[in-house]
Amino acid sequence: MQLRLTVEYEGAAYQGWQVQPGGPTVQEVLERALATALREPVRVRGAGRTDAGVHACGQVAAVRVRHVPPDLERLRRSLNALTPDDVAVRDIAVVDDAFDPRRHARSRVYEYRIWNAPVPSPFWRRHAWHVPLPLDVAAMEGAVAALAGERDFAAFRGADAGPQRSTVRRVLETALRADRPLLVYRVEATGFLKHMVRNIVGTMVEVGRGERPPSSMRDILASRDRTRAGPTAPPHGLLLVAVRY
Repeated sequence: MQLRLTVEYEGAAYQGWQVQPGGPTVQEVLERALATALREPVRVRGAGRTDAGVHACGQVAAVRVRHVPPDLERLRRSLNALTPDDVAVRDIAVVDDAFDPRRHARSRVYEYRIWNAPVPSPFWRRHAWHVPLPLDVAAMEGAVAALAGERDFAAFRGADAGPQRSTVRRVLETALRADRPLLVYRVEATGFLKHMVRNIVGTMVEVGRGERPPSSMRDILASRDRTRAGPTAPPHGLLLVAVRY
C-alpha cells in the first residue's frame, strides 16, 4: 500500500523538492523522517518538483510502505517532530498502490506574491518579490487574461529546460488580486513548464511598469521565443497552493 502526504514547506533553505547534490532538499528531509518513523527505507514521490527557494502549502507526495501504521495521526506527529520547523506534514491518508501523485494530478494551483511599495517589508521579504516602483494593476490584469485556455507556452519555458514532448498547457484560472501593497497572481493549469509561472510574472511586471503593452502577452505566446518574454521572477515569491485530483 501507499501513504499519501500533504506537505507544507518554506523553501528558502532548500535546493528544491527533488533529491540532488549540492544542498538539502525537501524530498530528502521527508525520506529521512519517514525512514526513521517507519523503520524501513522509503522513496517519496512528489506531485510537483518545486525549484530552489519556492514554497508550498499544498504539495502532495506518496510513499510505498511494507506495513500501514495503525495510527496515522500518531505517525503525522512523529514526522513533524523529526522534520525541521520549515517542513510540516499536514495530512496522511492510505491510498491504492496505483496512485501516482504526479501523473494523476488534474491540475496544480500556484500563487506568486509581489510586495509593491517603496519600502521593503521585513515580514514579506522571504515570501514576496519586492518591486518598489508603482505597478499598473489594470494593465497587468489585461496581460495575464490572455493566458486562459489551451496555449503553447514555449516562450515562457525555462531557458535551461530539457527536451519536452509538448509545450502546450491548459490554463484554467489566471487572475491578479490586489490588496495594496500586496499583489497576488494566481494561476491554475493542467500542467506547468519549468519556470513557467516565474517567467509569466516577470513579463507581467514589465507590463505593470509600462515597459510593454498588455497586448504583448499574446504576441509572446505566438512567437514561442523565450527571448521575447520578460525576466524570470525570483523564486521566493512563488507558492504551490494545491494539487487537484
